[in-house]
Amino acid sequence: MILPSFRLDGCIAVVTGAGSGMGRAFSIALAHAGADVVITELPGREANACETAEEARAAGHRVLTVPLDVTQTASIHEMVNRVLAEWGRIDILVNNAGVNILQYAVDVTEEAWNFIVDTDLKGLFFCSQAVARHIIQRGGRGKIINIASQVGLVGYEQRPVYCAAKGGVVNLTRVLALEWAPYRINVNAVAPTVVRTPLVEKLLQDKAVLEDTLRRIPLGRVAEVDDITGAVVFLASPASDFVTGHTLVVDGGWTAM
Repeated sequence: MILPSFRLDGCIAVVTGAGSGMGRAFSIALAHAGADVVITELPGREANACETAEEARAAGHRVLTVPLDVTQTASIHEMVNRVLAEWGRIDILVNNAGVNILQYAVDVTEEAWNFIVDTDLKGLFFCSQAVARHIIQRGGRGKIINIASQVGLVGYEQRPVYCAAKGGVVNLTRVLALEWAPYRINVNAVAPTVVRTPLVEKLLQDKAVLEDTLRRIPLGRVAEVDDITGAVVFLASPASDFVTGHTLVVDGGWTAM
């Protein structure tokens, strides 16, 4: 028996929204697994992207930073074209960029709906499409990992738009997996629970929010970013070559209740 490989040597991985939080952790983890990493972040957040790049570069592999606004298809195509011009190929895409606004359903505005859906669902789709077109054109074989959420599977108050968008990500993952399987493009999703990122940390400072969160997680703690990176590396690696259309839930048991 040969142990499946989790190494990504020789692969080129693109991570969206990689300037901070989970995106930064994914970029660094992929670099340590052997990949050359493209770190994308919103224009104007170059400093964040450079901080991520410095940490990823310490793994000893190439790192490229590229501005990207996933809500703009022109920006997506510019990013893909630049990566192809400089490095010649893309093997792995991690669709991490995402936003949320806490609002009860009766208070949701059209602007809030468009902002969340355009980033979390529309942007994810068109990034996937642009990368898949390249992979198909070159003859196939690649990995797309969509960052969904546990609330793409269950409801959660004050997050109606986010739940809708992430639920869309879960089912879109299935469709893309079906359509692109003939080209050996594996499309999967990771659905994290509440993860302790700088933005979430501010919410968790509210004792009531923290207690409510812990009450919902059987393992009794909030996730750290390192709890999620292993799932992404696995789905990017040869060890997951026969996995597609799947959402890997990393939620400490939240959705099991």
